[in-house]
Amino acid sequence: MSHQISVMVHTPAHSGIGGALTYESGTAHTAGTLVRVPLGSRELLGVVWGGAAPHADSGETAPMQLRAIASVLEGLTPLNAHWRQLVQFAASYYQRSAGEVALAALPSQLRDLSAEQWARRLKRKPKVVAAYEGTTQTIPTPTEEQAQVLADIATHKGPFLLFGNTGSGKTEVYLRAAQAVLEHNPQAQILVMVPEINLTPQLEERFRARFCPQWGADCLVSMHSSLTPAQRLKNWLAAHSGEARIVLGTRMAVFASMPHLQLIVVDEEHDPSYKQQEGARYSARDLAIYRGQLEGAKVILGSATPSLESWHHSRPVTTSEPAGRYMRLAMPSRVGQGALPLVRRVDMNRQPYKTVFSNHLLDAMRERVTRGEQILVLLNRRGYAPVLNCNDCGWKSECPHCSAFRVFHKLDRTLRCHHCGFTQPVPRACPSCGNLDISPLGRGTEQLEEHLAELLADVRRPDGEPIRIARIDADSTRLKGELERQLAEVHAGAVDVLVGTQMIAKGHDFRRVTLVAALNTDGALFSSDFRAPERLFSLLMQAAGRAGRDATMNLVSPCEMWVQSHHPQHPLFEALKQHDYPAFAEQQLKEREQATLPPFSFQALVRAEARSQEAAQGFLNAAREAGAALADELMVDLYPAVPMTIQRVANIERAQMLIECTSRKALQHFLAHWQADLHALRNAHRQVIRWAVDVDPLAI
Repeated sequence: MSHQISVMVHTPAHSGIGGALTYESGTAHTAGTLVRVPLGSRELLGVVWGGAAPHADSGETAPMQLRAIASVLEGLTPLNAHWRQLVQFAASYYQRSAGEVALAALPSQLRDLSAEQWARRLKRKPKVVAAYEGTTQTIPTPTEEQAQVLADIATHKGPFLLFGNTGSGKTEVYLRAAQAVLEHNPQAQILVMVPEINLTPQLEERFRARFCPQWGADCLVSMHSSLTPAQRLKNWLAAHSGEARIVLGTRMAVFASMPHLQLIVVDEEHDPSYKQQEGARYSARDLAIYRGQLEGAKVILGSATPSLESWHHSRPVTTSEPAGRYMRLAMPSRVGQGALPLVRRVDMNRQPYKTVFSNHLLDAMRERVTRGEQILVLLNRRGYAPVLNCNDCGWKSECPHCSAFRVFHKLDRTLRCHHCGFTQPVPRACPSCGNLDISPLGRGTEQLEEHLAELLADVRRPDGEPIRIARIDADSTRLKGELERQLAEVHAGAVDVLVGTQMIAKGHDFRRVTLVAALNTDGALFSSDFRAPERLFSLLMQAAGRAGRDATMNLVSPCEMWVQSHHPQHPLFEALKQHDYPAFAEQQLKEREQATLPPFSFQALVRAEARSQEAAQGFLNAAREAGAALADELMVDLYPAVPMTIQRVANIERAQMLIECTSRKALQHFLAHWQADLHALRNAHRQVIRWAVDVDPLAI
C-alpha cells in the first residue's frame, strides 16, 4: 500500500507555494524525516511535515498522480515536534513559507548531498577527538550580586532580563547557570547566542576552558556564517545527535536542532544584528523567547543597555500597570572594584573650525600613553572619507548604481560603494570639469588613524618606543584570522591607541584601556529614525564599558570617556554622564507612548523593488487600496508608499509602506489575510522584481 506524505521544500513566499507538497511513498515516514524529492526538473531536500496517510486505489475515480519521493536520508533521527513548531511559528509570524524557513535553517551541505553521497559520508570513520589541552581556568568566587541572580534563575521560571553593567560579570553568570543545568541533567543542552561573529572566539574560549576539561573537547560547537559548509554540517550533526552539549553561535543558531535544550542565553540582547535582514526577516532574540516556552527551557537575555522592548517587558508592578512578562535581574556593580569611567563632554562649538581632536583630549591621550595605558577611539564610519568632492564644480563621488556616495579608501586608492560594491580607482582629476584639486569631505577610520599618527608622533611609550596605533574595522579585518591577531595584540599591550568602528565597542575585555574617545556622535540625535537615540546611547554606553575594567589601572588617574559633540547638553549625554540607563529608558518610553510607537504599537513594513520608483510605489499603493477595507475593520493603519532612505541600490529602485496597529493579534490577522492580495497584485505588476514583508522592523 502506498502512502501520501506531506513534505516541506524550499519554496520562497513569493512563489505562491506556501505549504507542504504531497508525495507518494511505499513506506510510512515519521514527521521530521529528511527526504529528497523531485520538484520540476530538480531534486531537493525536504522535511516530512505530516504523518503518512494510507492511500489505496478504489478504482471508482482516476487515481491522483503523485510523484514518489526519491530517497530518504538514512541514519538521521527525525527533527522533533518542537523544532517543527518553532519553524511553523516563525514562518507564520514573519509572513514566509514554512519550507523556506525550515530548509534555510539546515546546513547547506546537507541540502546539497544526494542520498548516495550522504551514505558514503556515514561510512567514514569519525575522527578521534583530541583531549582538551587548554589552560586550566581558575573559577572565580561569585560576587553577592552574581550569587543572588543565580539563585533567582534557579528558583524562577523566567524569561529573565539580566541588566548588568559593563564589567559586572554577566558572562560568569552564563557559565555558572550552564554548569548547573549540565550537572543536573546528563543529557541537557545549552544554546548561547552572540550578536556578531567577532565576539564568538573569546566567548568560545571561556566556555571551552570551563567545560571541556569535564565534559570533553567535543562538548561545544559553534555555528556562524564564517564556518565552511563541512564545518557547519559537522557541528549541526553534533547538536542534532545530542553529542554537543553547548552550541555557541550567531542568530542562525536559534534554529539549531537541539533535542534536549534546557537553557538559552542571548548575550547583548539589544543588538540589532539579531534581526535577519534578508529572506525570512526574523528576530533571533524573540524566537529564543518563543523556543524557551516550547521546550520548557529557561531563557536569559543579557545586556548593559537592554532594548526598550525588553526593558518594557520586564517592568515591575506599579499602580498604573501590571508587571511585565520578563523577570528583571540587576547587577549594577563591576567585578573587582572596577570603576565606570568619568564622562567628559567637549563642546565642539567652542573649538576652532574643522577641529578633529580638542587640545584637552589630545593632552589626556598623551598622558595615558606615556603611562603605558591604552586608548580606544570610536568613529562609526570606515574608509578614509565618506565623499570625494570638487570645489570648483561641486562634483561628488556618487555611485552610478545607487543613491549613495562612494567612499574614498586611501590605502588602495579606490572609490568603493558600501551598498552595491562598485569600485573604481580614484580619478586623477574631476570627471566633470577636469579640476586636479579634488578633496575628501568628512572622515573615516582610515583618516583618523593617519591623523592621530601625525598628532601623536612625538609621544613615547614608557620603554621609549614610538606610539603604536592600530585600526579595527570591516576593512582591516577582511582576511581570515586578522581580527583574532589584532585583538591578541591589543590584549598583549602591543597597541597604545585603537581606532575602530562599533566592532570594538562591545563585548571585549580590554584590561588596559583607561580612556575612550567618541567622535561625530551627533548624527543620531536628530535622525528621522525613532530608534536612532536608543542605538546611539547603547553604543556609547558599551564603548564606555571598555574602560576601567581593571581596578589597578585606575590608581593613578580615574578612567575617562570623552564625548565630542555640538550638543553636549542634550538629555542623552546627561544620562550617559550618570551612566543612568533607567533614566534614559524612562524618558524614551514616555516619548514613544505619547507617539504610540513600539513597544506601545506594532509595526510591519512592505518593501518593493522595481526598475522604476513609480512601479515600486504603484504596487504598494495598489496593495494599500486592496487591504483598506480589512484594515479599517481591524483598526490597522496603512500609510502611503514612500521611497526608502537609500532608494536605489544596484540600479534597483526601492520603496516601502508602513503598517501599524496597537494590537499585535489584529496586525497578524491582517497580514495573513492580505497575503493573497499581495500575490495577486504581483502578477498584475510585472515590473516589480520582488517584494517582502518585514514584521517588527528595526529600521524605517
